[in-house]
Amino acid sequence: MARVYFASARVKKWKYSDSMAGKLETLLKTINLSEYFEPKEWVALKTHFGSEGAHRIIRPVFLRKIVEAVKAVKAKPFVTDTVRIKGLDYLEVANENGINHLSVGAPVVLADGLYGNDNIMVRAGDILGEIAVASVIHDVPAMVVCTHVKGHIQAGYAGAIKNLAMGGVSGSHRHCGWKCGRGAMHTIGEGKLVWDENKCALCLQCQEICPLEGISFVDNKFDYKDDLCWRCGRCTRVCPENAISLPGGDDENFMKSLAEAAGAVLSTFKPRKVIYVNFLTEIQPECDCMPAAEVPVIQDLGIMISDDLVAIEKASADMLLRQKPLPASLAEDEKVSEGKDILLELHKKPYRIQMEEAERIGLGSSKYEIIHIDE
Repeated sequence: MARVYFASARVKKWKYSDSMAGKLETLLKTINLSEYFEPKEWVALKTHFGSEGAHRIIRPVFLRKIVEAVKAVKAKPFVTDTVRIKGLDYLEVANENGINHLSVGAPVVLADGLYGNDNIMVRAGDILGEIAVASVIHDVPAMVVCTHVKGHIQAGYAGAIKNLAMGGVSGSHRHCGWKCGRGAMHTIGEGKLVWDENKCALCLQCQEICPLEGISFVDNKFDYKDDLCWRCGRCTRVCPENAISLPGGDDENFMKSLAEAAGAVLSTFKPRKVIYVNFLTEIQPECDCMPAAEVPVIQDLGIMISDDLVAIEKASADMLLRQKPLPASLAEDEKVSEGKDILLELHKKPYRIQMEEAERIGLGSSKYEIIHIDE
């Protein structure tokens, strides 16, 4: 049975060891990083840099604690993410959100280069075939997957599986474009933006939100650069009239594709070289890649750490099930009642399929025990 260590966000003693930062230090000592990382070995801390306007990412103080713990076993950490917008702009966003060398105590690098197409094709599975894994993540020998648990409009639940699948894979490949990148998951191989002129109010929100500046309106007609588009779907999410759609596969195949892509990323590591830290804090309904952060729909719960991907994901999702929806949030707007699966009610996505598929293809075990380090 897999072990998942947990520290509550509640503070019952007014001293540093009972703070979230102090508890994270205890978690990292408990799992004993020296069993996973060798002296002088490079270790990637895979996180999400957020977006301009989206601030509910993992706080730099926590990333620094993980950096310090990795350094304590004489390994060499760095903080990384794949390109979500233009590379230089993304580094500026990371800096604005407090993630830089000075704050986290380690270099901050882009895993797939400034242009987001520095990657290596890796076999993924029956749905995706091959997928473009970011070259830095492909080549580094060890990794800590630092995940902000939250909702997601397409995945329903966004945890470590999605962090690996969407975050460890590039948006595009030099030769096969978005079809080899994370866009293949978003659309399951289809991927043509469809514009309904009769619905469009010409608000231009889609044009404003495109991270690659690929959307334009000439004579009030929608147009986009097909060869540039990463199929991220942001334009479809912000359209108030539902005038833009991005046809894709069914929910089941999408969830399974997340597991496949996560498996492709993990296949580039030897056994026991990856650990997972899930932050169940500021649990907002949408991804950190959007240009704003919503208020949380679930109260802060704490931090989990494990070396089993499926176990930590199932433990995180199971813990969310027992929570009350927060007032004055989207959960209240949607009239989610106590006792309901909040993220399922908000997004109507069968998100547990990604965990079931991850277990089926051998990425971990759904059988776990939670060890509370602060009890």
